[in-house]
Amino acid sequence: MYGEMSGEGDFRHIDMGRRGLLAGLGAASLILIIGCSLFYKGGRQNASCTRQIFAMDTVMEFTAYGENAEEAVEAAVKEVERLDALWSTGEASSEVFRINQEGQGEVCEDTRVLLAKAWEVFDDTGGLFDFTVYPLMELWGFPTGEYHVPSREELEEALPMVDAGQVRLKGAFLKLGEGQKMDFGGIAKGYASGRVMEVFQEHGIESGIVSLGGNVQTLGLRPDGKKWRVGIQAPEGAQGEILAVLETENRAVITSGGYERYFEEQGKTYVHIVNPGTGYPAEGDLASVTVVSGDAALADALSTALYLMEFEGAFQYWQGHPEVFDMILIGKSGEIFVTEGIWSDFRSEDGFSVLHEDGSRS
Repeated sequence: MYGEMSGEGDFRHIDMGRRGLLAGLGAASLILIIGCSLFYKGGRQNASCTRQIFAMDTVMEFTAYGENAEEAVEAAVKEVERLDALWSTGEASSEVFRINQEGQGEVCEDTRVLLAKAWEVFDDTGGLFDFTVYPLMELWGFPTGEYHVPSREELEEALPMVDAGQVRLKGAFLKLGEGQKMDFGGIAKGYASGRVMEVFQEHGIESGIVSLGGNVQTLGLRPDGKKWRVGIQAPEGAQGEILAVLETENRAVITSGGYERYFEEQGKTYVHIVNPGTGYPAEGDLASVTVVSGDAALADALSTALYLMEFEGAFQYWQGHPEVFDMILIGKSGEIFVTEGIWSDFRSEDGFSVLHEDGSRS
């Protein structure tokens, strides 16, 4: 996904994702920090600041406009780095790593808030979003890149460990079920982008945009008073190839798709979105799902769950929650479907169909 950073109608590449980063930059660039640059036009109140970092396994870009733009961006970067250190599955100093190793322990307020949202989506999607899916991800080799197609016996051994309903939280004390491990990768960036917007507002910023990998979130309108324009990646296209554009303000636009990370073995493709119920990577009829919502953590988690639901399941789920989110579904054969709440702000040269609450399509 891509967001427009200038008011000139052009797009800037701000999401390389894991696959694009490793292909385009190489392992030597895993730590990427570009210093904050300021642009003043007519005084400090019109300043802008953009900074790019690498965190949460992806390239991120922060842009703020206003008198305190530099301070806001620096504070936002520190906040995301703090959350990354808190929830990393691979850093021994992180809270998630410690809990996964010990099976229990104290968790901070941010983790408790994140857990509440994760449980909410887990319950509402019938377990299709599950933050205890990590044993399956490890089994398939997605965290390390050491890919492996597990046997039926290996999956049957791992599946009982995957059930967020087994996790218990009493006060600040968290206890996992037998053999369980947490992974907030499917919701953490959404929570983080929401926090960035709060940090921006705390610094008096009224116009800004952030891209955390496939997660874009906007604050207010662009400096020229127009809506932000967020580009939707073409699932089957080259990195940076835009299929459509959505105009938006004060919302998160978050995409999940099998094209983001996958491996092939004996002519078969295995995507990184694993069904917690079956243990197998998704093989449905959707190429990508984009969720649009004012709640970024919700949008992040739902983008994964809806992808697993496939088209009809995702459509029916949205019909029960049209006031909470909108979505853009791209089928594997190239069809584009947009829910009625955002169709007037959606542009695609390929055309699209509108999904209505009453179940009709036009």
